[in-house]
Amino acid sequence: MPIIVEGVISLLLIAGGMFVFIGSLGMAHLRDFYMRLHGPTKATTLGIGCMLIASMLYFWSVDGKPDIQEMLITLFLFITAPVSAHLLAKSGLHMRLKHSDKTQGKPLELKAEEVGEKPVPHPDKGHG
Repeated sequence: MPIIVEGVISLLLIAGGMFVFIGSLGMAHLRDFYMRLHGPTKATTLGIGCMLIASMLYFWSVDGKPDIQEMLITLFLFITAPVSAHLLAKSGLHMRLKHSDKTQGKPLELKAEEVGEKPVPHPDKGHG
């Protein structure tokens, strides 16, 4: 295996480990649900993606043929993590989870039924 490929794989593994560690620290030390949501959805996703790409490069250089399985896992991870984070944040707003005083701003763009003040009208009941 060429030394350049080994260097790239090593850098990806080190970067991935750092991102996962930083994401885990965020989960442990940030103050409220909304702040903690950033750790696994941003830093940890990027860290796992770096590790999977390093794995793909390693087995490609050893076997001589590309293995697309790790790339598909990475793609699936990058697609699903933002969607799940969005759904978790919306459910947190709907449940009116408390936030830290240092978290600034009120989401003015939300409709009243999205934050639980009144029930969502059912489309089959003729409302709306």
